[in-house]
Amino acid sequence: MLSKRVIPCLDVRDGRLTKGVKFKGNVDIGDPVETAAGYYESGADEIVFYDITASHEGRGIFLDVVERVAERIFIPFSVGGGINTVQDMRDVLQAGAEKVSVNSGAVKNPDIIGQGAAQFGSQSIVVGMDVLRVEPSEDIPSGYEIVIHGGRKHMGMDAIEWAKTCESLGAGELCVNSIDADGTKDGYELNLTRTIVDAVNIPVIASGGAGSPQHMVDAVTEGKAQAALIASIVHYGQFTVPEIKDYMHAQGVTMRMVW
Repeated sequence: MLSKRVIPCLDVRDGRLTKGVKFKGNVDIGDPVETAAGYYESGADEIVFYDITASHEGRGIFLDVVERVAERIFIPFSVGGGINTVQDMRDVLQAGAEKVSVNSGAVKNPDIIGQGAAQFGSQSIVVGMDVLRVEPSEDIPSGYEIVIHGGRKHMGMDAIEWAKTCESLGAGELCVNSIDADGTKDGYELNLTRTIVDAVNIPVIASGGAGSPQHMVDAVTEGKAQAALIASIVHYGQFTVPEIKDYMHAQGVTMRMVW
């Protein structure tokens, strides 16, 4: 059985680590380079870095921060934010990332998924999905809508159908972030995650809502995710990565244990 992954997520704005709730009220909480290095040293399986305002501001990602993080960590490193072209992908990978995460850019131009997979391999292409719970409709029968630009723009697209499309275009992995759960520490949106896992045959990462190690156990068991993103609970020192992995292991979850 494949080990489940614990993935700290670094939201970065203006080169600084930031965190909000439901994509709002972000505050500065530190240096992303030092934070990433600390998570690597404590046993994180992967690091995800999002430049959260790049798409909304219509600019490229801060490559210097990517380079400085890549110099300090030696685990898979996924980077997203403002990636709209294959050249953007190449720039991020050459700066030291192992994976690129496309979100708004893929919704606006789905062909970028296949183009990136052809150039760099599907294993390097992650599609990030920001999802908002809405009333089911003809266009959104699941009741889960895709939104872009940090939750600012509704797309009228059903998240489940978009997940299937991303897989068919060549995405190697999906990162499913529930805006409703983001930063609340009330637990992941398990129905959303499970529904997408059941709809595709590529790994799915649960994102948004972790408040305890049990929530992560729930994400990879009830939610069927292959990995779970964490942010607030480790950024603010509520739990450490080793504490989370020890707890998950004790609950019978297959983990990569390194201590």
